[in-house]
Amino acid sequence: MSEVQSNEAPVEAAFETFVETLTDSETYQEFTAASRALEEDPEAMELLSEYQTKQREMQQEGFEQSLLSELRDLKSEMTDNETIQRHQEAQEALVDLLQETNDMISGQIGREFAQSTGGGCC
Repeated sequence: MSEVQSNEAPVEAAFETFVETLTDSETYQEFTAASRALEEDPEAMELLSEYQTKQREMQQEGFEQSLLSELRDLKSEMTDNETIQRHQEAQEALVDLLQETNDMISGQIGREFAQSTGGGCC
C-alpha cells in the first residue's frame, strides 16, 4: 500500500504543475477574459439566449421556414457581435491547446489519453 501512495505523490505534483501551467497560459487567460466580457455584455447574452430559444423551438416543433429564417438572422447578428466573436475565437484556441496537450500525453503513454469509453451511470 505504501508503494501506491509513494507513486501518487509525484503524479499529483506533476498534475498540479500541469494545471498551473495551463491556467497561466495566454490562451487560457484570454478565454477567461473573453468569457467574463461575454457575461458582462447584455446585448451579446440576449443574442445567445434568443438563438438558443429558437434552436429549442426548431427541435421541438420541427422544421419551419420562419424559424429557420429567424435562426439565420440571429446567427448573422452573432457573427457581427465583437464580444461573441472574441469568445468564440478564444474558445477555439483553448480547445486547440487542449487537443495538442491530449496528443502529447497520448504520445507519451502510447494510447489515447482523453478517449471516451462511453460509460456513465445510466
